[in-house]
Amino acid sequence: MKNISWKPVLVLIVIVAAIIYLLPTIKPTFWPHKKINLGLDLQGGMHLILEVDTEKAVESNIERISQEIRGLCKKEHIRRVEMDLIQGSKISFKIQDKENIEKFEELLDKEFKGLSIDSKSIDNETLSIILNLPDRETEKIKEMATQQALETIRNRIDQFGVSEPDIRLQGEKRILIQLPGIKDTQRAKDLIGKTALLEFKLLDETHDVNAALKGSAPRGSEILYQVTTDPETNRVIRTPFLVKKRTLLTGANLTDARVQIDSQYNEPYVSISFDKKGGRTFAKITGENVKKRLAIVLDNKIYSAPVIQEKISGGQARITGSFTTEEANDLAIALRAGALPAPVIILEERTVGPSLGFDSIRKGLISMCIGGILVVMFMVVYYKLSGLIADFALTFNIILIAAGLAAFQATLTLPGIAGIILTIGMAVDANVLIFERIREEMNIGKTPRAAVDAGYDRATLTILDANVTTLIAALVLFQFGTGPIKGFAVTLSLGVIASLFTALILTRMIFDYLLINRKIKRISI
Repeated sequence: MKNISWKPVLVLIVIVAAIIYLLPTIKPTFWPHKKINLGLDLQGGMHLILEVDTEKAVESNIERISQEIRGLCKKEHIRRVEMDLIQGSKISFKIQDKENIEKFEELLDKEFKGLSIDSKSIDNETLSIILNLPDRETEKIKEMATQQALETIRNRIDQFGVSEPDIRLQGEKRILIQLPGIKDTQRAKDLIGKTALLEFKLLDETHDVNAALKGSAPRGSEILYQVTTDPETNRVIRTPFLVKKRTLLTGANLTDARVQIDSQYNEPYVSISFDKKGGRTFAKITGENVKKRLAIVLDNKIYSAPVIQEKISGGQARITGSFTTEEANDLAIALRAGALPAPVIILEERTVGPSLGFDSIRKGLISMCIGGILVVMFMVVYYKLSGLIADFALTFNIILIAAGLAAFQATLTLPGIAGIILTIGMAVDANVLIFERIREEMNIGKTPRAAVDAGYDRATLTILDANVTTLIAALVLFQFGTGPIKGFAVTLSLGVIASLFTALILTRMIFDYLLINRKIKRISI
């Protein structure tokens, strides 16, 4: 009895745990735990391949550097400086007067050593110089832009509430996204692709908007539009604004963005909070521009352009724009997750319908049932009562795999079903090794109990060797494989562990019960 006293307790604990984790899948209202997640190929969903426009990231970096140089020129009193961006990736300067040229060159040597000089010439005390980024720095910016886009999209999808998404890099600047169970595909695409670059800019109120629309916008200004929908006619209205190009503050200093309801108009808006630096900058902007209009711009679209009535301190602001609650929530998610460093382009889009997923489940279950029935019949015919014990262990093995998927919130995919079918064969293989050893022991004249003890002792090491090596291979597949391969690796790993438990502990416990408690004299094997 001492030999088996711990086994029933362990088996009982495993059975209870398996039932607890499987109940939500069988009857969702019965237990508060999550049920088994189905992959994109089983429950339907959306498959996207995005490409990050890394050239735009380089252009943004160049533009930021040019603004820094312009600001430092003003600070150092370097006058008569003309600056232009060439093809978005180079900065052209023309500086007049010897004194200004000397100050400018000193500024470049001190603050911008990393910039390379494309061309340089001095003619009649006028310096013409073209600067750009070195190739190594350009490649680094592109790589960082892709990595940052990956993390930003992952953060947005996590807050969107998609269960078990698959988001990973594909090549140098492509991102693969699989969203199982997603129903509102357009909303998901809008959220993923939104650059979410938040900027605060002053309106250019000294020039006429209509004149700018007919001709060209004044130097240092641009035309941006506010897009609204008339609630009565449902028509889209595009209102032009003349806005100064200079960005006073960006969303880089945001710490939070939440949806609030306006008590006066009962409409949702997005409340944003800045960090200390952003709060000080916002207070300075509003304090210096009282009675002027400040445009809140997101992805080059104006959401609102209120008149600054007084200095706003405390680091709080709000974005209004006739939102629905859903639109306001998506905007808050995008702002909290951060802006994409560069726009993303959808290269490939596939939507898998739930009916296709249902068909995959049906075919997978049919194949599993057929394979299982054939194995069960073979074991009963060839090993008789012992085969029936192995079949019981096999059924419990499948239950353990399903419980493991629910417990670890792993995703069941079509390759995962293939992994379960493979483990059915592996589980039976372990019992076959044990039964053959028991047969050998009985053939040399040992008693049933001695034959069972010797059979398990001799087969255990072989079974452990075979299963541990398979488990190592499954873990490697999980670590380095893609989505479908990971699904296969998960069920294979769970199946290996379950097979070891059922073959070495559960069936041994049943044999010990029959031989010790029921005192049977002959093993049907």
